Amino acid sequence: MKTVFVKSYGCQMNVYDSARMADVMAREGYTLAASAEEADLVILNTCHIREKAAEKVYSELGRLRVLKEERRADGRRTEIVVAGCVAQAEGAEIIRRQPAVDAVIGPQSYHRLPALLEEARRAGTEGPRPAPAVDTDFPADDKFRHLPAPSRARVRTRGVSAFLTVQEGCDKFCAFCVVPYTRGAEVSRPVMAIVDEAKRLLEAGVRELTLIGQNVNAYHGPDERGATTGLAGLMERLALLPGLARLRYTTSHPNDMGDDLIAAHRDLPMLMPYLHLPVQAGSDRVLAAMNRRHTADSYRRLIARIREARPDIALSSDFIVGFPGETDAEFEDTLGLAAEIGFAASFSFKYSPRPGTPAADLGGQVPEAVMAERLARLQAQLEQDRQAFNRDTVGRTVDLLIEKPGRHPGQLAGKSPYLQAIQVEGIDAPVGSVVPVTVTGLASNSLFARPAGSDAAAISGMAAA
Repeated sequence: MKTVFVKSYGCQMNVYDSARMADVMAREGYTLAASAEEADLVILNTCHIREKAAEKVYSELGRLRVLKEERRADGRRTEIVVAGCVAQAEGAEIIRRQPAVDAVIGPQSYHRLPALLEEARRAGTEGPRPAPAVDTDFPADDKFRHLPAPSRARVRTRGVSAFLTVQEGCDKFCAFCVVPYTRGAEVSRPVMAIVDEAKRLLEAGVRELTLIGQNVNAYHGPDERGATTGLAGLMERLALLPGLARLRYTTSHPNDMGDDLIAAHRDLPMLMPYLHLPVQAGSDRVLAAMNRRHTADSYRRLIARIREARPDIALSSDFIVGFPGETDAEFEDTLGLAAEIGFAASFSFKYSPRPGTPAADLGGQVPEAVMAERLARLQAQLEQDRQAFNRDTVGRTVDLLIEKPGRHPGQLAGKSPYLQAIQVEGIDAPVGSVVPVTVTGLASNSLFARPAGSDAAAISGMAAA
């Protein structure tokens, strides 16, 4: 029996794509391996957002080259595929740096993976070191049309929560971002294709769906009558499906948060009160240089409208520090915006120049030491706000989606509506059930709870860190 191991780097879209590649190869008779050492086929599904992410891939390829040689000496064959955004952006560089790679395939061409591997095998009969098979073209049609539906057996291995891609690509062309060049223009899946896949996921035991896309709230897919449906309308359709308990979506752009989507947060109980809405910076000049097309003040007003519609909503965001030309005062604007809004969770990074993006050629590159100092200050602020949000949850009753057994005997683990990890004791409930719990305490990265209605005196150390 042939085996495949898929290692995913980066965003949720890559996690989804990795699962779909596993499904593509399942049609070819492959089963999942637990590690690269056990696999006949190793696929690295790569991310190109930051330089370090790409370098991790080259480091892993060096390790796999040694593994491939060792297996060859034992009479076993290992094939190596580099997929994803690094493959799309640096295909020629991958081939130059690592001849052990058998195939390079971009994110638009996963349905061609078996054919590409066959091409590499045929080339392997013609010489000792054939060139890898490569497909990094952007197809004229929709890649989703060619990908197989996820098998129930594979869905069950993904637990009670699942990602579901509804949109891919981006037309925003932020100056720092490679996505438009590696993922292409925005394309939205038809409504019924999404509904059909959601049904299969729910039939296999999934209870929570997270709709994903590079710019998910730009979704504009056709329904069965050919009319265009936005993300809010799509979620209304999905909310009707039996077995679905929760809906989420990520990642969004502030400029695509329309009135209908804000209203969905008010009107759809199934839509969780958690929104990831990247702001990136708090300085209008920096935002304009990033080509973000929103201002700090328009972002503040948008957040106010969202909170008016759903007062209990938790917000998360992305930040980039050290964008070319960023001054100390402009960084202080970012720090002030973060403190003013108060995010429940955030992701923050030093600016990383990506070849081919407009920002890579800008003057005024900020020194590494300055970026590191700014990032440390921002992350301290963001962590303070995250911990404050978690402390405010202690003593409250929230619905918990049970995902798995907890760390210790008698515990169950799951997520709150706000994506907080919670360990609960004293509940006998099956995985996939939603139960009310009262939060009793917190650790650095998780909360603790008891069944709602249990002895309130058990709640201790509510403000403890």
